[in-house]
Amino acid sequence: MRADAVRTRKQLLDAAAELFAEGGAEVSVAEIAERAGIGKGTVFRHFATKEDLIAAIVGDLLDDLVDAAEKRGSLREFMVYGVGRLADNRALCDVASGSVRHPDVQAGVERLNEAAQRLVDRAETREGVTGRDVVLLMTGVHQAAAPLRDAEPELWRRYLGFLLDGLLDTGSSAPHSRT
Repeated sequence: MRADAVRTRKQLLDAAAELFAEGGAEVSVAEIAERAGIGKGTVFRHFATKEDLIAAIVGDLLDDLVDAAEKRGSLREFMVYGVGRLADNRALCDVASGSVRHPDVQAGVERLNEAAQRLVDRAETREGVTGRDVVLLMTGVHQAAAPLRDAEPELWRRYLGFLLDGLLDTGSSAPHSRT
């Protein structure tokens, strides 16, 4: 690849990564091209579809989450790390929840679900909890806190604490109550 093409591709990937992190997978190719200072045609010369571009951006993020699931000692540690990553990247949240149908992305999400399942298998969770549940619940925590992200950027930690209290088996199947 020529040096100018390499530079253009890097500008494109940097712009796409920033915009997808800020706005999620719904960001338009036109917005990405504008941020990168290139034309839409140039985007499509590098990536045949927007989904290919998303896959290029979030593939490394999904790999990072899979790696985190394999290296974290507990389901709790993984979920704290994972929701933190989701809070920093809206596109990753979109991808983890299954809204992007690219085969590479779906394969990455499946690897993530499997890695989360291995953590679930080692943890004492309520009966029936799956790795997929964990991944979707992490996106749910992020989504619940997202409207207040600017005012309370750490709110997701509070919500994750509530979720973990209910998810992890406390020896009782009844919901916690205050009396």
